[in-house]
Amino acid sequence: MIILLRSLAFNALFYLNTLLFLIAALPTFFMPYRAIVEVAKSWGRVNLVLLRVVAGIKYEVRGLDKLPPGPLIVASKHQSAWETFALLPLLDNPVFILKRELQWIPVFGWLTIKGRMVPVDRGGGSQALAAMIERARAELADNRQLIIFPEGTRRPAGAEPRYKIGVAHLYMAEGVPCVPIALNSGLFWPRRSFRRYPGTIVAEILDPIPPGLGKPEFAARLQQEIETATDRLVSETGTAS
Repeated sequence: MIILLRSLAFNALFYLNTLLFLIAALPTFFMPYRAIVEVAKSWGRVNLVLLRVVAGIKYEVRGLDKLPPGPLIVASKHQSAWETFALLPLLDNPVFILKRELQWIPVFGWLTIKGRMVPVDRGGGSQALAAMIERARAELADNRQLIIFPEGTRRPAGAEPRYKIGVAHLYMAEGVPCVPIALNSGLFWPRRSFRRYPGTIVAEILDPIPPGLGKPEFAARLQQEIETATDRLVSETGTAS
């Protein structure tokens, strides 16, 4: 019952906080794009505080020293909404690859355009992939960190991985390091559930994969490293509980 009440309280505050930050972000339409990036980082930080205070969910980030400076691809496991805001404060100038439909949402979508997020048309085939790569190249040239979820959507903790080809094409085309991130957020913020379970979310930044690998070698290495580390984090949590 306590978990239910805390979950309901957090969810209400999360959406209220999001609404307030959307309103606060409106002046950034008349500022350089970095202004909305900084607002988004602050939104993420406040969400993390709400999670801890209201829902009893703390977080730990391992391997921050493994993040190289400058432009890079950040390829993160995607189990919950947590990583859509919690990764932002870790990076200097983050930019998400997101499905283009999100940019159709009033205010929120317009702000993602202002922040120069990179949209992708999931049903657009090779032309959409080429357009995404071109947009990503422009953002990386501006010293940004490109966040992509290689599976394209949230997957429950312990589910069989389903990696897409987009991240490998991006890696081959851009010539920058790729930093994998493993996590266990789905244990505490389950997919398609309003319940939030107390505990500690762990995100582990793994060793960067340098540019220059072949596409099959990169794809296999990325999946193996993320999945091995994610399985370990999930197992650690199970053992601790």
